[in-house]
Amino acid sequence: MRVAEVVGRVLYGHGARYVFGVVGSGNFHVTNALVAAGARFVAAAHEGGAASMADGYARTSGTVGVLSVHQGPGVTNALTGLAEAAKSRTPIVVLAPEATAPRSNFFIDLPALAASVGADFHRVRATHAAQDAGAAYRAAARGATVVLGLPLEVQSAMAEPWSGPVPAVESTPVTAPQVEPLLAALQAARRPVFIAGRGARAAREPLIRLADECGALLAVSAAAKGLFAGNPWNLDVAGGFATPLAAELIGAADLVVAWGSTLNMWTTRHGELIPPSAVVVQVDHDPAAFGVNRPVDLTVAGEVTAVAEAVLGRLGQDVTGSVDGGWRTPELARRIRDNGRWRTVPYQDEGGGAPATIDPRTLSAALDDLLPPDRTVVVDSGNFMGYPSMWLDVPDVAGFCFTQAFQSVGLGLASALGAAVARPDRLTVAAVGDGGFLMSATELVTAVRLALPLLVVIYDDAAYGAEVHHFGPDGHPLETVTFPETDLAAIASGYGCDGVTVRTVDDLGPVRQWLAGRRTRPLVVDAKVSGSRGSWWLEEAFRGH
Repeated sequence: MRVAEVVGRVLYGHGARYVFGVVGSGNFHVTNALVAAGARFVAAAHEGGAASMADGYARTSGTVGVLSVHQGPGVTNALTGLAEAAKSRTPIVVLAPEATAPRSNFFIDLPALAASVGADFHRVRATHAAQDAGAAYRAAARGATVVLGLPLEVQSAMAEPWSGPVPAVESTPVTAPQVEPLLAALQAARRPVFIAGRGARAAREPLIRLADECGALLAVSAAAKGLFAGNPWNLDVAGGFATPLAAELIGAADLVVAWGSTLNMWTTRHGELIPPSAVVVQVDHDPAAFGVNRPVDLTVAGEVTAVAEAVLGRLGQDVTGSVDGGWRTPELARRIRDNGRWRTVPYQDEGGGAPATIDPRTLSAALDDLLPPDRTVVVDSGNFMGYPSMWLDVPDVAGFCFTQAFQSVGLGLASALGAAVARPDRLTVAAVGDGGFLMSATELVTAVRLALPLLVVIYDDAAYGAEVHHFGPDGHPLETVTFPETDLAAIASGYGCDGVTVRTVDDLGPVRQWLAGRRTRPLVVDAKVSGSRGSWWLEEAFRGH
């Protein structure tokens, strides 16, 4: 048995069930070995799309994604998607063939490339192929993007046949978290707020129980949107996407506990959201994350679930019973119910004109009414991104995929394809701008091949809107970032999708009909949105540049 076959069998044995990629000579045998073992190969049109598909699949499924690319340019084509995955700590194994001869035209410094984007690097050796492949998968399962170097000469070498057993993923040694300072802070607080981030995605139930015990309100970073969906004390996303009510209440907190969140500038509006008088606590499994974005008063090292349960255990032993939460009143519950969503915030509709355009808020609200509750919303980067993030509800934390860690335009469509593979039982909605759509439209070929329920909504302002609204007010010329109107629905139809152009709410009739049908052909909605207003969330973003 050759090493390439061993690697494929080992990865399948560890749990790899889907592999995304573009096959060339360097990854032909290892990809076929995965398929022969039982995995399904999803052929992308471009390695950049394949990387984002693996990322979206892993985020939505909660399992390890696998990416297979050709040596040299196959790896570099995937680099932007890998940077997004690594910065998001997405569990992915990248099968990266290596041309190790320095004079080869395919040679790149693969370990340095992986390090440059924050990914881990492993390399397969001929004498330890099974161990090396298994170690890479287990490292990914613990929350890393892992580039697995597969030297070409090693892949073709003979190795001992492998048929198992599969070593278990080593659990992180558990030590009892030191929760006494956090417990004391919770007992002293009258207006506590929990802000849960990416590191708390698996901790919904213990955090809700703890919030109930101490009377805390619940909020999330954008990466954890949906975590507290359905809870009456849920304020939804903190930071730039926060509703006026959420900003008001977080701004009145006397204690803010960040659970698996580093409280970056997006989550805190550059620190302005959290009042200076509030005690700030950060809970994270990685002590290196403490205080990286702002000073904190207390830190607790440990997995979020373990820390929350440890505090709950101590509260249960407290002779005074549960901690008294001062602001969970019927009146506040009513305010959150009636004013806690962007749908309830009044605005002046800015659609109309000739030719007609639709206000992106009106579009998003209408779509939220049309779409089934079981949905996965995947959001690309751009001036538009707040509208789907704020106006489209999701059923749970797995229902929202936010491709913003690297702030790259053009990753949303392919990420949505990976999410659709992970959850074919749900409608996947890819929300993209016209710039990001045109960067990634080639993957519509993949969408048609997959025949999965996919709705692509293009917020089309015929511009790179972020730059228009950032530089336009200062009188800078904008010809480099504005474009003639383009029939994006026709482009989508050319790829084999259904396409519709939307300028008013009345134009959404075909969307309603598509939703009522079989949904086996992707539907692309070219929504001609009004571009007269900038977005406050990108004003925040440019402040961080």
